[in-house]
Formats: sequence, structure tokens, C-alpha cells
Amino acid sequence: MSVYEVNFDGLVGPTHSYAGLSYGNVASARNVAESSNPKQAALQGLAKMKQLHDAGFKQGILLPHERPYIPVLKQLGFSGTEASILQLAARQAPELLAAASSASCMWTANAATVSPSADTHDGRVHFTAANLNNKFHRSIEHPLTSRMLQAIFAEETVFAHHPALPAVSQFGDEGAANHTRLCVDYGQPGVELFVYGQHAFNYTSARPTRYPARQTLEASQAIARLHGLEPQRTVFAQQAPNAIDAGVFHNDVIAVGNREWLFYHEEAFLNEAQLLQELEEKLGLGVLKTIRVSGEQVPLNDVIHSYLFNSQLLSRPDGSMVLVVPLECREIASVSVFLDQLVGDTSNPINELLVFDLKQSMKNGGGPACLRLRVVLTEDELAAVHSGCLLTDELFGLLNAWVNKHYRDRLSFDDLSDPALLQESRTALDELTGLLNLGSIYDFQRV
Repeated sequence: MSVYEVNFDGLVGPTHSYAGLSYGNVASARNVAESSNPKQAALQGLAKMKQLHDAGFKQGILLPHERPYIPVLKQLGFSGTEASILQLAARQAPELLAAASSASCMWTANAATVSPSADTHDGRVHFTAANLNNKFHRSIEHPLTSRMLQAIFAEETVFAHHPALPAVSQFGDEGAANHTRLCVDYGQPGVELFVYGQHAFNYTSARPTRYPARQTLEASQAIARLHGLEPQRTVFAQQAPNAIDAGVFHNDVIAVGNREWLFYHEEAFLNEAQLLQELEEKLGLGVLKTIRVSGEQVPLNDVIHSYLFNSQLLSRPDGSMVLVVPLECREIASVSVFLDQLVGDTSNPINELLVFDLKQSMKNGGGPACLRLRVVLTEDELAAVHSGCLLTDELFGLLNAWVNKHYRDRLSFDDLSDPALLQESRTALDELTGLLNLGSIYDFQRV
């Protein structure tokens, strides 16, 4: 039976904006308060999905969340009509309005951690929604994320869903952005690699000092237990604290894996040699393949600004691989030179680059890998996925028309308190669930 890696990309929401909410994310801070273009952002994301679909890769879709999110503003003490709540929040606590309006769920690498059926104790595909506890604007996402995943992956005999971990710092979980899976073939048992930023209950352990470590060892261990992973096929590795302090807020900003290949920067891991030895032992001697990039080849600062490793590494049926990178990788000299050398090197399977203009996402600190959640599925499991969320040529056309109909081409902070934006967003999302035949997943649809 064929087994596929399906990438579920997040549709960019109508309130895509630059609010600088993600401390530790250099791009997010650098572009704070600029006007955004939600329409362009959504169309850029769709164009990436369509080109990969046309190249033969399986492509799915996750939906935007309802924003601005009035329930959280009510929870924080704002009352009155929805219009007055928005205006009061804009005057009294603009940072809270920005958080309640963020379209950050577009970065679906943070939606959940996913373990394929080949790895789990009960032979089901397991999902744990990420609590994203480190950032308020993201911590409000997991209830709808869970509801959405349960609607898309609904068959209980095939899929298992776990609620987010306790919403405290000791169990900070950022989802698949700090998780990768290495294997010989997608359908065979693999080794799941969890990368954490700190050991929460060991206060003397190494940890960053400038920016927060968003993923804890304890969260990663809990997910491995929930998913029923075998210890002999599970690896926990610590991210280098100095890399986090430089702006590498997730492991997928400095490393990416696919099948038996791990592509990473020399400053990615705290104990690199120990990690590689454990991966080799658990994958099988001689199986692990690595592409290690030195600071001399690409300085860490260039890694962060280019998002070289926040790329998608995709396998073709013949075993060759495609690397999907943002346009910024061609705008930074050291990275561009390295990529030319990489695809010309026959000792690795990467023989093609696909370069995408994702500037609307990149200016908020999210590249190609941030925009997708990888889900490994057998043919039978894929058949059990809600078909309305799998990209087709027809759906691509419908989604482009939907974006052009509902999205603004300019958005500033002042626009977030406009009641018309809230209504526009709800109208768009209500129509979207109809297009995808997904039912009523949003709060405003369920009252």
C-alpha cells in the first residue's frame, strides 16, 4: 500500500497583520506596525500549495481562525456590544486587541504534533494540539485547532486526538515546529525527534538568557507518551541556547529532516555528537544521512534572515528530493551560493530548488515550513480524511475567488477596531466552511 506525506498548509486569515507579538522572532519585531496585505498573503500561500500539488505532492488545507476573537476580549473584562468591545480594547489595551486579532494560526507547523500509524502503539495516526503557551496570541488557538483537526480527521478507528497539554510554562509546546520524523520509508516505523529549548524542572540546566525557550523537555516527553511511541524509536535533543538567543525561536528555523536525511546548521543542537549517535543507533547503523552546514558556509545571522532551514524537503517517487525555500534565500549571498553548491552536489538527493515569494508571511517570521503541518498517511487513512480539505484544481480556483472576494489588500492596526472587519471575516469564514463542506466549527456559527 502506498504511503504519503501530506502537507496541510494554513490558509492565511483576513486579519493578517504586523503587530510584533512574537518576542524572540526577529522578523516579527523588525516589521512591527507596518501595514500588511492580507489578500496578497493568502494568494501567496495558495500559489505555493498549487505549485506543489501540480508537482505531484499531496496537499491539504487548514482553515483560518475567527479573528478578532471577541470571546477572549470578553474574558479579559471588555463588555458591551461587539463594536464597543473592539473600540474599548483599541483605546485601553491595544496590545490585547492586536493579540485577539492575530492571524498566527496560518503557521500550521505549530498547530499540533502528529505521529503516523507506523510509529504508534495502537496503529492510529495521533494528533496533539499545541498549547502554544509562551505567547498569549497563540495560546488561544488550540481549542479551535482541536475542533478543526477532529472534523478533518474524524474517523476514530483511524485517527486519535489528544487535547493540548496543561497551559503552564513547564509544559510549553509549540507543535511540529520542534518535531521531525526520520525513516527509511514513510510507511515503515521511524524515529521521532523532539527538540526542546529547556528542561523545565531542572533549574540548573542550560537555557537561553535573552529570549524564551518555548518548548520544554517535559512537554515533548508527555506527547511521546500520549502517542504511544516506543522509547527505542524516540529521541529528545536540546536546541542550542545561543541559537535561541540569536533568534532561532523554533528548531525548524535551523534544521529540517526528511526520510533518512537531516539537514541542519552546526549551531542547531546543544549536544550534536550525542544526538547523531543516538539517531544512528535508533534508525539503524548506516541509515542516517546528514547535511551539516557550518557557520563559515552560512553565518547564523544569515540563517535567521533567510530562513534557509525553514524550508520544505520533499521526496519524489524516484528518491530524489526538492527543497522549497523562500525568495529571501536568493537575496542573501552566502545562502544563495550554498544552495547552488547543494543542488550540484551528487552526494545528496536534493537536485531541485523551488523558490517562492512568501514575503507577507516572512515579514512576520514564517517561511515555507511554518506554513505546513506534515501528516503521513496510508492510502486507507488518506481516504478517511475529509475530502473537502484536500487541494484540487477546482478547489484552488474556488479559494482564489474566495480570497479576492473577501480580503482587504491593506490592513493597519487602526483597522482592527473596525466592526466591519469582524463582520467581513465572519462572512468569509462562514462561506469557507460551506466551500469545504466542513460544518459549523466556529464559535459564531454555533450560537
